[in-house]
Amino acid sequence: MEVLKNKKTLQDFIERQKEMGKRIGFAPTMGALHKGHLSLYETAKKENDLVISSIFVNPTQFNNTEDLEKYPRNIDRDLLILKNSGLVDAVYIPEVADIYPEKTESQHYDYDGLENEMEGKSRPGHFDGVGTVVEELFRQVKPDNAYFGEKDFQQLAIIKKMTEKKQLPVKITGVPIYRAENGLALSSRNQRLHEDRKEVSKIIYQTLVKVNDWFRVITIPEIKERVTDVFDHQQGMVLEYFLIADEATLKETDFFYKDRQYRAFIVVVVDGVRLIDNMHLD
Repeated sequence: MEVLKNKKTLQDFIERQKEMGKRIGFAPTMGALHKGHLSLYETAKKENDLVISSIFVNPTQFNNTEDLEKYPRNIDRDLLILKNSGLVDAVYIPEVADIYPEKTESQHYDYDGLENEMEGKSRPGHFDGVGTVVEELFRQVKPDNAYFGEKDFQQLAIIKKMTEKKQLPVKITGVPIYRAENGLALSSRNQRLHEDRKEVSKIIYQTLVKVNDWFRVITIPEIKERVTDVFDHQQGMVLEYFLIADEATLKETDFFYKDRQYRAFIVVVVDGVRLIDNMHLD
């Protein structure tokens, strides 16, 4: 596995691979890797000649400086995980100057309103930061295919929209959420939770399973009441939001239309750690 530590090294590497006609699969990360990340590379390995990872904690997508500082970083551990997986051919570890050569600031993007829903309401500018770093990485890595987890479903929709609007020659693929045995969606932020709290947090997934059972059986306001009641009785957990949205527009709905696809979204703060999850409703 090649470790590419700056933009020039990456460009030389990509140029050689393109000359050989290699089909490139790419999944960018912010490190603190886990099996959920590896599931992206498993999918990429099946569909490409070459798989590239990147590790870069992007400062422009953090609204909270403290959150940026607390974000788990262990590059040596991450490199070992990637190497031992046997799934990744090269990993790009840029410096801030490789991504932001002038100012460390975001471009502004129009995502047709996707950026104004859910996470966008509480994290202004977050998705401009996401779009900026992903577009720059796409332009540098030049992948044929790129892979993102469905755990961050809104981010996946945003990246698809950005790629479409910028007419970038990259196919975006969403990979299903990778869960622990107890159902908890794997996340880098989980590393900040004690093991016993990870076990208790399985109630987030269990609640989504119940929501799927209730889907189209009772009304959405009734579902919301039941979900709120669940977390009112969980010590150390705060339900930040729960909603059901149209998968195409991400707009919250209070009524089901037969011809549309819906997804439940939930954010729960556990001992100060913000956990997000979602589930397609069928």
